[in-house]
Amino acid sequence: MPRIAYVNGRYLPHSEAAVHIEDRGYQFADGVYEVCEIRHGVIVDLTRHLDRLDRSLSELQMQSPMSRAALTQVIREVARRNRVKNGLFYLQVTRGVARRDHVFPSADTQPSLVITAKITDPSIIAKKNEVGLKAITLPDNRWDRVDIKTVGLLPNAMARQAAKEKGAQEAIYIDARGMVTEGAATNVWIVDQNGVLVTRPAEHGILRGITRTGLMDVTEKLGIAVAEREFSREEMLAAREVFITAATSICFPIIEIDGQTIGNGHPGAMSERIRSAFFDVAEKTVI
Repeated sequence: MPRIAYVNGRYLPHSEAAVHIEDRGYQFADGVYEVCEIRHGVIVDLTRHLDRLDRSLSELQMQSPMSRAALTQVIREVARRNRVKNGLFYLQVTRGVARRDHVFPSADTQPSLVITAKITDPSIIAKKNEVGLKAITLPDNRWDRVDIKTVGLLPNAMARQAAKEKGAQEAIYIDARGMVTEGAATNVWIVDQNGVLVTRPAEHGILRGITRTGLMDVTEKLGIAVAEREFSREEMLAAREVFITAATSICFPIIEIDGQTIGNGHPGAMSERIRSAFFDVAEKTVI
């Protein structure tokens, strides 16, 4: 069955979907996005994803392309047309099509909206959780407003490529003070030497991940205390466990960073316990 994409009011074959060459997302990365997991026929944590989308739009003084109710219906329809039971949807809003100029176009410019969905194989994620992932560290060279989920991801793409070239699957950013910020597409957690679960505060320097927030709900239900504080690269390397979180993977254990084994070199019990409880706690929106 051919994939279907939604582009500015039309449902189109994925292979034919396109936007104008003067769309500001293409010209300036002047846009925002969300990626959301679909599992067992339901959308996971949709409300929080749309709340973050609204915040991103507001921070960039960008209009929403439609009401939340209408947007939810379009998301559901894209998922249905692509027959996604396990997978994800990708949503992107840009400031729209206008003559190329650095300043914003007139306020009546219609935002562009693209939504796609695809099926993923749960067994691939399960295998990664079983064996764990490898990561590298890199200096954080991104702009200061990484709290906004923009489509300006060139530094992240270069970081992921650097990880791939070194046989790793994620790159973890380190700020100028030697403290861990986040992964190229993930939030980072550690279990420190005292057995405490730690993640960096999401006030500055990282994106407030929706899965990160969901894991806070899970840890509260399980009675696991979380310390929101900064931690250094050295503390991360000495941690009992390291894992990363993202919407499409929940949490992946990291077993090696920069060639150094983390803990005993195997996925840890904390990440497994949290991952196993996540779906039961998360909000579920039926497609």
